[in-house]
Amino acid sequence: MSPSAMLFKGLIIILATVSFSRQEEVRYGDLVTNFVVPEDAKLLVPELIRKYGYPCEVHTVVSKDGYVLEMHRIPFGKSGPSENRPAVYLQHGILASSADWVLKQDTGLGYVLADAGYDVWMPNVRGTRYSRKHITLDPDNDASKFWDFSWHEIAVDDVPTMVDYVIDTVKQEQIFYIGHSQGTTIFYVMCSELPEYNGKIRAMFSFSPVAWMGHMTSPLLRIVAMANWFVGPFLNLIGVHELLPQHSFFAEIGDKLCGDNSFLQPLCTNALFAICGFNPKQMNASLIPTIMGHTPAGAATKQLLHFAQEVNSGHFRKYDYGFFRNIAKYGSISPPKYKLKKVTAPVYLHYSRNDWISNEKDVIKLSRELGNVKGKFLILDDRFNHVDFVYGIDAYQLLYLRVLGLMKRH
Repeated sequence: MSPSAMLFKGLIIILATVSFSRQEEVRYGDLVTNFVVPEDAKLLVPELIRKYGYPCEVHTVVSKDGYVLEMHRIPFGKSGPSENRPAVYLQHGILASSADWVLKQDTGLGYVLADAGYDVWMPNVRGTRYSRKHITLDPDNDASKFWDFSWHEIAVDDVPTMVDYVIDTVKQEQIFYIGHSQGTTIFYVMCSELPEYNGKIRAMFSFSPVAWMGHMTSPLLRIVAMANWFVGPFLNLIGVHELLPQHSFFAEIGDKLCGDNSFLQPLCTNALFAICGFNPKQMNASLIPTIMGHTPAGAATKQLLHFAQEVNSGHFRKYDYGFFRNIAKYGSISPPKYKLKKVTAPVYLHYSRNDWISNEKDVIKLSRELGNVKGKFLILDDRFNHVDFVYGIDAYQLLYLRVLGLMKRH
């Protein structure tokens, strides 16, 4: 297929996906009448946590610019309360939510950390299913204003607000931070733009680090990057500002289309792999209907466009608004680059060779730019991919055990 044909096909897919995501109500007729939906796909995160025998608290904070943010806390594990439990902050990636850390039952990282003696906090950034609220703006009726943010705004407002709340609540001077994908990006931005937050972090663990993206190989994201010049203005023109909001549709069709008895299950797994890399041995296919009930959890289209800009520019920098708006906003024709030497909190990078989003070459460049890298660890599975960091069958053995050992050093 020629590059132009590939681009056209990719645009059709993107526009069809966006069109579907804009539906406020989805009617299914007889399609879902006899669906048997896994209970875990329908439960909210607090309900899911309690179902598996763990306590859960729901905390709400408000960002400086008015977004209402929901955080889920597992204060202790199955062994019960104890004193001096270090707090750990788990930051999800784009289109994800706090659900990422607890869908795998006993081997979900949220449960693993709680049972290991940690006070676990799982935030949800603005625009996601649990934080789709604002004190004055409505996400549907005021869409152009509500969704006018990228991961930069999340990094300099949401995350500092929630980190401060955790520190104030647990009465600890420093906390641990673990981020996956975009959850790493916003940490680097926060600590470079607000250097005082380096002192609030005991250690930071980056799962599939994302900063430079020049070597990113995901075909779907490459298509978005190639068409970025068209997609951004077109979406603004037709008023599409929200990317893949969470609908009950995904939960309802997940079991029917992706369950163990479905001949379409390979297509479901391949849809994930098309974005993140192929590793069928690490994907528990039975978990896919549950994942579909919680993901995608929503995001602003501007977040994806910002990543696409990073792919095209080869830089790690602020959002590019174009020549004239850059001059007005930044005082320069190009967006300012993030100064990662200012990130002085201890950082441990965990990466893999089959990650189509976080490429090994980009991770190595990141390791040279950060101000205080304490370790760089390659996952000992050559097929480990982007989502395996949270859903992989062997994530506990290949990743979480190492992280637990490193945390004991701080």
